[in-house]
Amino acid sequence: MAAELHIELVAADRSVWSGKATLVVARTASGDIGVMPGHQPLLGVLESGPVTIRTTEGNTVVAAVHGGFISFADNKLSLLAEIAELADEIDVERAERALERAKAETDSVSERRADVRLRAVSGR
Repeated sequence: MAAELHIELVAADRSVWSGKATLVVARTASGDIGVMPGHQPLLGVLESGPVTIRTTEGNTVVAAVHGGFISFADNKLSLLAEIAELADEIDVERAERALERAKAETDSVSERRADVRLRAVSGR
């Protein structure tokens, strides 16, 4: 069994992150899933939620992902997202304002997106 995964996290408009990892946790339509080296091949639908990547160097990369697909085979994991941004790219104050605005307007899609962004930053 290989000791690492090759990861590609891609949004519709850009490549967000790529590298080697030992574990990836993502939210799918079937629930949260953890993928490690040697995992069975899979194809699934990504739900909005934080994606956590534990790199081979021992660092943790967190991204806010909003929809898309996850695919795994031969220790290569592809996360193809409609929208994705790394936690360190997120403007917390802007996300908090967006969350409050979405709650006031009862816009559940915008509220979910802002909430995911804030959870990615806080590591929840």
